[in-house]
Amino acid sequence: MTDKKNLAGALKKYFGFDTFKGDQEAIIKNVLEGRNTFVLMPTGGGKSLCYQLPSLLMDGVAIVISPLIALMKNQVDFISHLSEKEGTAHFLNSSLNKTATDQVKADIKAGVTKLLYVAPESLTKEDNVEFLKTCKISFYAIDEAHCISEWGHDFRPEYRRIRPIINEIGSAPVIALTATATDKVRTDIKKSLGILDADEFKSSFNRPNLYYEVRQKTKDIDKDIVRFIKQHPGKSGIIYCLSRKKVEDLAEVLRANDIKAQCYHAGLDSGTRSQTQDDFLMERIDVIVATIAFGMGIDKPDVRFVIHYDIPKSLEGYYQETGRAGRDGGEGLCIAFYSHKDLQKLDKFMEGKPVAEQDIGRQLLQETAAYAETSVCRRKMLLHYFGEEYDKDNCGNCDNCLHPGTKIEAKDQLVIVLQAVLAVKENFRSDYVVDFIKGRETDEIVAHRHQELEAFGLGEDEDPKLWNPIIRQALIAGYLKKEVENYGLLKVTAAGKKFIKKPHSFMVVEDHEFNDDDETVVVEGGAGALDPTLSAMLHDLRKKWSRKLERPPYVIFQDVSIEQMATEYPVTLEELKNIQGVGDGKTRQPYAKEFVDLIRRYCDENEIERQTDLRVRTKAKDSMRKLKILQNIDRRIALDDIANALGIDFEELLDELEGIVLYSGNKINIDYFLDEIMDPDDVADICDYFADKEKDDLEAAIEEFGSDFSENEIRLVRIKFISDMAN
Repeated sequence: MTDKKNLAGALKKYFGFDTFKGDQEAIIKNVLEGRNTFVLMPTGGGKSLCYQLPSLLMDGVAIVISPLIALMKNQVDFISHLSEKEGTAHFLNSSLNKTATDQVKADIKAGVTKLLYVAPESLTKEDNVEFLKTCKISFYAIDEAHCISEWGHDFRPEYRRIRPIINEIGSAPVIALTATATDKVRTDIKKSLGILDADEFKSSFNRPNLYYEVRQKTKDIDKDIVRFIKQHPGKSGIIYCLSRKKVEDLAEVLRANDIKAQCYHAGLDSGTRSQTQDDFLMERIDVIVATIAFGMGIDKPDVRFVIHYDIPKSLEGYYQETGRAGRDGGEGLCIAFYSHKDLQKLDKFMEGKPVAEQDIGRQLLQETAAYAETSVCRRKMLLHYFGEEYDKDNCGNCDNCLHPGTKIEAKDQLVIVLQAVLAVKENFRSDYVVDFIKGRETDEIVAHRHQELEAFGLGEDEDPKLWNPIIRQALIAGYLKKEVENYGLLKVTAAGKKFIKKPHSFMVVEDHEFNDDDETVVVEGGAGALDPTLSAMLHDLRKKWSRKLERPPYVIFQDVSIEQMATEYPVTLEELKNIQGVGDGKTRQPYAKEFVDLIRRYCDENEIERQTDLRVRTKAKDSMRKLKILQNIDRRIALDDIANALGIDFEELLDELEGIVLYSGNKINIDYFLDEIMDPDDVADICDYFADKEKDDLEAAIEEFGSDFSENEIRLVRIKFISDMAN
């Protein structure tokens, strides 16, 4: 049954579709003809149909190997609804009891079951292997095949055992499917599965309906997310976080703000996960908060937004997770929050792993950082990463294309980069090449004696921030390439060599700068964007009061407070309290009314329609912890004793105190503790330092006093200073 007419009839009969999408028909024919098949198809492209339909048409049972228990249940339910026979599809995994397992095996032996979903761990169990040896296998489908490769975003060692187990059970054609794979990963998958002869079907990675945006991650991120969801009421969304604790905490914050949300991670029991999945599919909840590490496998076509609370470990992971949005071709908003601290955390997680695995992980992280920081079209950057060229200069559906940066001429600088790559024999990665261009005598450069080369330091007089964007954009333009086998080594292409001989205009856009201390709220264009004119007026008013009160400007209002005022337009003292860094104490200051009066006049004169302000309710236990801290300080309990009583370390207590003073605008008195641990003159010296500065810069203060005082002591005095002076 491989002719076109019969296949179309089967598609209509079983799935109700009139036509195939993309390469589906060709892939299915390939499987029906018994050929090994490799399918690279983006999420939403219809991968599942490529093995579901042929399984229904072939003799025997198709073994679908998938790591996602949630996906198994979802797809088994889906196939069950299509078929008149009960038991057409089953799954075999750790969630089944003996009675259920026996029923699955009975249906397979009776020839009823056409699709059997198994986790790789279940496939390798001896009793399952012995049973499957007695069955007629139509073919093996390896879903999420990227898990087989250490270069994939979700490497699972048990996937490496699939081929030996297939050989033991009995040979049959193999179809490997994945939504994300670079050339390196694709080669690795085919080699490991023993299907180097497989016919390849590679669909475009471009999802034109998806909007990509990267935002600065600030301490106000929960409020940003609540505001975003409130702007898209009733729409389905997924939020990915780095840790289970954050997943649970954020879900609780969302529920506290009347958003129907639940958490979903591998630490929850299977019953809870199944219930949450069903609630999401049946739209009893709108938002699922999940760990990045946990593949959800939720097949829901109308997910309207995917938010990354933490940046993922790789672009493959990011692409697959964003691919859950807009699978029906409708709106799909993909928002990622980025900070250098997230990368540092992910890097730290790699400690203790084998050196080779750490090296791979760090290179994947560098690619993610490059994507986050670039100012070029995000779609172009993503597609290039997966080996696909995107011809348009402006996709019109990402933050960088909707708000393009200024381009600068970098013809001469590109020549320097290309010459540098050739000078070091095309044997190093971009970070080494940048150090070489800058003239930095690092240990590695000295070890290779590259500081003696003529090209060393050719770019030391140029803006150091230029080199990374030039390299990234030269890769996209085809003047450089990264070697697949030795991942990350820069090579000059034929076009690059031609460019050296005959340079021509090469325009680049500088990367975005992400400063972890920058608390500016950046919001999607048209929905609460910063008003630069009002921001300038508020800064001028702050300077006026700074001179009048003889206090640093940041003591009047921190930069984050000014920027948020210029975004949300508070026109009453009550609304001003909702601004980060403003509390009751600030609103009682003589200057507070002047700020809201200025904003009110500005709104009236410019006919600005203000959005209703949003006061995010925090989790009850967070509020209780802050309350306990304030009560204990009022009772003059030593701060280290407070930290011990709360079960947190001292640095975490300082984080809480900074939040209370800097971001909630509350006043506290910790003089009793400082008097015990520090000399009053030293406290006065540090306070004088902060009083003389235009900006509140903790890092600069630590650098200034680092040899005389500990970081914690400087932080404590800063908390005291801002509490006394600002609140």
